Amino acid sequence: QVQLVESGGGLVRPGGSLRLSCAASGSIFPMGWYRQAPGKQRELVAVISSGGGDTKYADSVKGRFTISRDNGKNMVYLQMNSLKPGDTAVYYCNPGWDAPLLQVWGQGTQVTVSS
Repeated sequence: QVQLVESGGGLVRPGGSLRLSCAASGSIFPMGWYRQAPGKQRELVAVISSGGGDTKYADSVKGRFTISRDNGKNMVYLQMNSLKPGDTAVYYCNPGWDAPLLQVWGQGTQVTVSS
């Protein structure tokens, strides 16, 4: 059974950067980063294939966010640059390429972009 622990969130000014980490135990799957802002539905931000060779991004973060993984450490990362207030949300990781495989989500990590 896969267990997920997200970390790395915080308060950052517009234009700043953060690096999120997802510790994922269990088998290696494609892994996605999602986010949910207050009053909005959870959305897929980025996804990476099992081997790390393929990635996909939401249009809103293309060119600013980079997803990567280290399978030796069972870690998946989300490097977020040029952050905007609209990126404010709780960020979650969940295995799967087109849709989340797990119905139970981790605790997420809060990202707040504000001056």
